[in-house]
Amino acid sequence: MKGKRRWKVSVCILSCLGILAGCSKGKEPAKGEPFIYYVNAEGTSLVREAYEPREGTIDEMIRDILQAMKEETDSIDYKSVFPKKVQVKKWVLADERLDLHFNSSYSDMKPNEEILFRAAVVQTLEQIHGVEYVGFFVEDEPLADSAGNEIGYMGKEYFLLYKGASLHLYQLGELKLYFANENGDKLVKEEVSVRYNSNISTERLIMDQLIKGPAIAGLNPVIPPETKVIGVSVKDAVCYVNLNEGFLNNTYVTDPQLTIYAIVNSIVDGGACSQVQISVNGESKMEYMGSVDLSKPLSRDQDFVENVKESEK
Repeated sequence: MKGKRRWKVSVCILSCLGILAGCSKGKEPAKGEPFIYYVNAEGTSLVREAYEPREGTIDEMIRDILQAMKEETDSIDYKSVFPKKVQVKKWVLADERLDLHFNSSYSDMKPNEEILFRAAVVQTLEQIHGVEYVGFFVEDEPLADSAGNEIGYMGKEYFLLYKGASLHLYQLGELKLYFANENGDKLVKEEVSVRYNSNISTERLIMDQLIKGPAIAGLNPVIPPETKVIGVSVKDAVCYVNLNEGFLNNTYVTDPQLTIYAIVNSIVDGGACSQVQISVNGESKMEYMGSVDLSKPLSRDQDFVENVKESEK
């Protein structure tokens, strides 16, 4: 794959894992040089260290790398990312997809520890030519998130490591957003797929996408692009959206209710809230554009949506 660093099966490696674990310590890999991820002493971020792989088959390389990642280091600054009781029971490689099967101790990891572990394993193994994606299994059951959804196969694009190796996850999401129709007198629902930072709430993501505007030709924005999101929070099934004064300079719609209910309908349809309270610079006791009362939380209203059947309201 273009631009992707790979370890070829034909490259040279140290045959002794003991030497492998000790010889490369403290050496930051140069650009294009193979590496292994460790975790810092505090267990809060990843440390990337150069090392030399050895010649062998793909299976042999996977085995050696996993074993090397489990080795204790001689550094006081970082350590193996593998918790002591976590073991890889087996793996299966097919069509460049590597399935790693872990023992039940995997489930004992704390959330932050588990995320770092996953990032380290996936991004270290993915350097091998022939490993494109990695899937995790615990006692033969696919790894799932806290909501019970399967994590699925992960590649390096699944993770984002900023300078200092602080970790953020990217995931795919499906959103239902409302924008104005061509005439500007009704709302139209647009379903979009977005890749987003998992540290961002769904409600905040929806607001960012609404401000960004529609992707479909014939639909029109409902929120001024100069609008800034000051804050989005959720409490007792109410989403509180605080916007700056840019929200008030709206020339995109003739009916301000379209803007308000584009926000309310999008958040209620896509989030876990039943109502939305909108404020401007923290002030909600106001009428938006002189006509829409924002003093109380608002519920979803499909009367503003084009071609909605009674059964869908």
